[in-house]
Amino acid sequence: MIAIYLQQDGILSVEKHTKEQIKMTTYVTPEVDQFVSDIRQRCGTDHAAWADIFARTYTDTLANALKPDGADRIFVLTGDIPAMWQRDTTAQMRPYLIMAQHDEAMADVISAVVRRLFFNMDHDPYANAFNQTANNAGHQDDDTAMTPWIWERKYELDSLCYPVQLAYLLWQNTGRTDHFDDLFQQAVAKMIHVIRTEQHHETSPYRFERNHDRPEDTLINGVGRPVGDTGMSWNGFRPSDDACVYGYLVPANMFAVVVLRQLAKIYTTVLHNNAQAQEFLDLAATIQQGIRDYGTTTNEAGETIYAYEVDGLGNQLVMDDGNVPNLLAAPYLGYVDATDPIYQNTRRTVLSPENPYYYEGSVGGGLGSPHTPPHYIWPIALAMEGLTTDSKSEKAAYLDLLARTTGGTGMMHESFQVDDPTLYTREWFSWANMMFCELVMDYFDLRVKQ
Repeated sequence: MIAIYLQQDGILSVEKHTKEQIKMTTYVTPEVDQFVSDIRQRCGTDHAAWADIFARTYTDTLANALKPDGADRIFVLTGDIPAMWQRDTTAQMRPYLIMAQHDEAMADVISAVVRRLFFNMDHDPYANAFNQTANNAGHQDDDTAMTPWIWERKYELDSLCYPVQLAYLLWQNTGRTDHFDDLFQQAVAKMIHVIRTEQHHETSPYRFERNHDRPEDTLINGVGRPVGDTGMSWNGFRPSDDACVYGYLVPANMFAVVVLRQLAKIYTTVLHNNAQAQEFLDLAATIQQGIRDYGTTTNEAGETIYAYEVDGLGNQLVMDDGNVPNLLAAPYLGYVDATDPIYQNTRRTVLSPENPYYYEGSVGGGLGSPHTPPHYIWPIALAMEGLTTDSKSEKAAYLDLLARTTGGTGMMHESFQVDDPTLYTREWFSWANMMFCELVMDYFDLRVKQ
């Protein structure tokens, strides 16, 4: 059972309910309202626009994206697509960890989301997005092993990493360990099996083809371009849900190194399984060596930088994408310190015209994506620029830019046109909303404990 807040005649009460008993639900509790008021007070008159957007977006995810799912799980909508993405959900919930440090009810909510994430992973570790019920919604015509629970089955390494990150951070921020249950361990075993299998993609059972829509939505010959063994783990699709050009997505492998080390800490400290923890550490070390051996290249100035994708056969991509994990986010993910010279070289490169998906216009500049039209930049990426700098003035500048580019809606979008922010993609994109909230809190030194 989880605590559900029932609103009747404008009065909130806390009770224990099953799904069948729930009539009208909201997770916007008095404690949430108080937290929003505290942020508004911190913003003051100088940053009133930040406060307005924060109040709208922080509560919107709780009020509209979270759906009770049985007695102990919560399903999370990505926004205007009626499905739950493993990646998006973690990013949507991460900012609430700050409240959960002191609010048990919020910790309950996050724990219930974690349980649903690992239900999904246990069902199919290759899938990236799921339905609330076994309703056959989504891309059921794709040539891959679909089930009625799966909305989309694009294999993305980060979709395995993100749920583990949220489970780990819930522990670090609240001390809770009850979510490290049998389902968690069963799903993790499947996760590790997939990561190991995809280190040698030629042996993989996974295939994916989509016979309509965009060419970026399918894999060549169902398996992607050939790759060589590198120690890294193959990735079919990027966090944008676009197909990888080359099979080893370097930022996703960076994320895997971090998450495998977090798993080792969980298994050592909480589950007391040192042998399994050592396996995670060994796998992380192999992937890390693969990044060192194959994951770097040089920019136009001859500086060493991280490549975005490689194939282990000599091909590399110098670019970055607005979706996370990306190269820009390496310090945020915990892979490298922001002062690292290779990261700094990479950051300068991807935030310049040398990156074909970096756009500038009269409104501002930032990372776009081949997933969206040319000259559209991503609020997620702008928030990430702010989250990976120590400069308060730079953080404020990114927040001001984000506040000016909502297209009059007072909410973030997937992307907006660099000369006209009234032109944007996706009316409701909860991940972007919550990245804005995280940057606001970061500005005021309210951060998730790592």
